[in-house]
Formats: sequence, C-alpha cells, structure tokens
Amino acid sequence: MKRLFAVSVIAALVACADMRIPGMGGGWETLIDGDKGLENFDRVGDANWRAEGGMIVADKGKSGFLLTKKSYRDFEIRAEFWAEADTNSGIYLRCNSREKISGSKGGTCYEVNIWDTRPDPKYGTGAIVDVAAVPVPIANKAGGHWNTYEIIAKGSQFTVRLNGMPTVSGEDATFAEGSIGLQYALGGANGTQGGPIKWRKVEIRPL
Repeated sequence: MKRLFAVSVIAALVACADMRIPGMGGGWETLIDGDKGLENFDRVGDANWRAEGGMIVADKGKSGFLLTKKSYRDFEIRAEFWAEADTNSGIYLRCNSREKISGSKGGTCYEVNIWDTRPDPKYGTGAIVDVAAVPVPIANKAGGHWNTYEIIAKGSQFTVRLNGMPTVSGEDATFAEGSIGLQYALGGANGTQGGPIKWRKVEIRPL
C-alpha cells in the first residue's frame, strides 16, 4: 500500500510539472543560436542576412529585417549582439505589418534601437523610438563589443536593459501583438553604409 501511494504521489508531481499555470507563460524559445535560426524568420527588404562565423550577420543594404514567422503578445527577449558605433539596427516589437515595418511614431511596430550615432541621440541605443528616450549624451553604448539586450513587453508596459543596466521604461498601448523584427539599415554619416550587426543568440519567452 505504501509503495502504491508513493508511486501515485510521484505520478501526480510529474503531471503537475507538465501543467502550465494560467498567466505564467511557457519556457524560452530560441530564435537564433549561433549561425542557426534563419528558418524562424522571413526576410523583408534588401539587407544581406547570412549565417557566418557562428553568427547571423548583415552588413550591406539600405534597410532590411528578419521578421519572425510567429506573432507574440506579452514576452521577454534576451538578445546577444555585436555592433559598431555607426551600426543602425534594432529589435522591433509587435510588428503588425509584414510589408511596411517602421518603429517611428505612426509606424507599425515598437523599436528598441541599436544606433550609438543616431542624429537625434535621445532615441539612440537603449531607447524605444518615440516612446521612451534615453538621457543625452548616451551613457550605455553598444559599439565595438558584445552586448546583451533584455526587453520585457507586458501589456502597455515596456522595460529595457542593456548589459545589465536599465536604459528606459515606457508605456504605450498602440500595438498589442505582432512579430519580432531584427533590423539592419544605413547608419553611416550622410546616409552611407554603417557597421555590421551580428546576432549570436536571440531567445524569447511568453509571459
């Protein structure tokens, strides 16, 4: 009897471990892992995305995106990336168009920027464009080294951390759900080609 009871308890614990508590979301989903993951995205625009040197890389093109095939509502993102000071990139959140992708006011997404030398620096690296500005001059820059973004989007609330340091928090209810986009665009002086963007790891966890 005792043995049967113990087996029943273990079975119940296993079953509970497999259950998801409502509102708690699931585990981490890997979108990019080294040079793997391009199959999780559609390509939009003319950036030359490719797998190279254990990373997903772009360094040419006027404007291009990797746009997730899946849509997300509330989530946490962890992303490891390399950029130069004049790299123009970003992580786009809740994109509700697959053709016109814009993170500016009146656009179709939210943009967490990666661009140390943005002409209007308050929406440069660490900012959410037209939602939450960073102090100027930019204190937390991405150029010349590996970085980690941690982004939480829950309802209308957003928080961003770069390399463990909080950069902004903001509130906006324009977009409730949509795809995630990784950007490469012109970022050099006078509209010239800027530095590359290199993604080493991108993960997302529903909340």
